[in-house]
Amino acid sequence: MDPKRWRLDGQLALVTGGSAGIGRAIARELLGFGADVLLAARDVAALDAVRAELMEDFPDRDVQAFVADVADDEQRRELLDWVEDFGEGLHILVNNAGGNLTKAATDYTEDEWRQVFEVNVFSAFELSRYAHPLLTRHAASSIVNVGSVSGATHVRTGAPYGMSKAAMHQMTRNLAVEWAEDGVRVNAVAPWYIRTRRTSDKLADPDYLDEVLLRTPLGRIGEPEEVAAAVAFLCLPASAYITGECIAVDGGFLRYGF
Repeated sequence: MDPKRWRLDGQLALVTGGSAGIGRAIARELLGFGADVLLAARDVAALDAVRAELMEDFPDRDVQAFVADVADDEQRRELLDWVEDFGEGLHILVNNAGGNLTKAATDYTEDEWRQVFEVNVFSAFELSRYAHPLLTRHAASSIVNVGSVSGATHVRTGAPYGMSKAAMHQMTRNLAVEWAEDGVRVNAVAPWYIRTRRTSDKLADPDYLDEVLLRTPLGRIGEPEEVAAAVAFLCLPASAYITGECIAVDGGFLRYGF
């Protein structure tokens, strides 16, 4: 076995939404495989804290951070200009930033549901397009999009969230085919309930938690590190023949039957 197939040494990764939860876990996982990591997020204090934590835990790796709201096109462009200044191109892009507002379908204002799309899918599409010239500087590179099981079936997230994640999954398939000749693999992961700050309020309701677990064959809530492991695998040379896939990290939720 060639151990380099399971390493990311010398690779540069950009992780959006990298200041907490799944994004933070993804950054940590990629660093553990040897990559250098660039973090992007809106929260200055949280971003600085995560960068300091990761630099302490991985003193031999380079960790940099950039404050940006990827839902804003000007800030997306500034972020990619910053990445380009490193002069190494980019090996990995993880589109993890996302957001939601849960309401009944008839209760959304147009601005509200359009903003869900802006954060979840338009930002990922534009970042992928802007990053394409940097990714193609290398013979092999990867994009991983963090989707959701809500893009594959109904869950109680509100319609715009599920619609936006379904669009992200289809974007993954389209870009995978279009950019294969450029050496850019494009894949996605689709988490179910993961134990993060964003889900903590809902999961604190014991009745709601019971409902979630009854629909999860593995009988527990997932951890951010479990999503991060799937993301990292899709970036490794060992997965070089995988593109256009969406891997559910869901404890069996999407395969649940009766």
